Amino acid sequence: MTRNREPVKNLVLYRLLKWSVIVPILRFYFHSNIYGVENVPQQGPLVIVSNHASDLDPPIVSVSVRRPVAYMAKEELFDVPILKQIINLYGAYPVKRGSADRSAIRSAMNSLAEGWAAGIFLQGTRTPDGRITEPKLGAALIAAKAKVPLLPVCIWGTHAVKRQGLMANSVPITVRIGQVIPPPESTKKEELELISQKCADIINKMHDLGR
Repeated sequence: MTRNREPVKNLVLYRLLKWSVIVPILRFYFHSNIYGVENVPQQGPLVIVSNHASDLDPPIVSVSVRRPVAYMAKEELFDVPILKQIINLYGAYPVKRGSADRSAIRSAMNSLAEGWAAGIFLQGTRTPDGRITEPKLGAALIAAKAKVPLLPVCIWGTHAVKRQGLMANSVPITVRIGQVIPPPESTKKEELELISQKCADIINKMHDLGR
């Protein structure tokens, strides 16, 4: 049975951390702009696909869509005190090295069944300019298997974020959220490729708009 919302405990803690820490940092330090929030379903499972240029991207996406987004995280991170609690309330799930594909798909499906929005970086790794050049099929496959829609999200600006000691340089960040895309009707490779490329094209087109 699929739930319509994330667990209440996670929602409460997510909102507490969001408004006390992350929103002030994004608004006043990174001067963030967010467009298209009205496109985000606030209930029900959802696969969010985005570009990826920085470690800051997961919390930025989650705050921008106004609901927790479950991302996969290295298993080792769940051994770090405090960090473990933070990524847990944001819905992160551990993935073992060497079995990332199988483990990630299984964990993402479990998160969707619990009513979460599952976040997946469409290229699977960071790109230097934030654009997507080689979209992977994992997000479309998960959406097809779970029969849930996809939501393309573009993050602009985090490719310019650089660490300066314990801090990062202040750069403007813009998030644009596209329209919901129905899930693929099958898991055939051709259809998965079509949907994956469609998501990439939408995200890159939003990225081209810049600030």
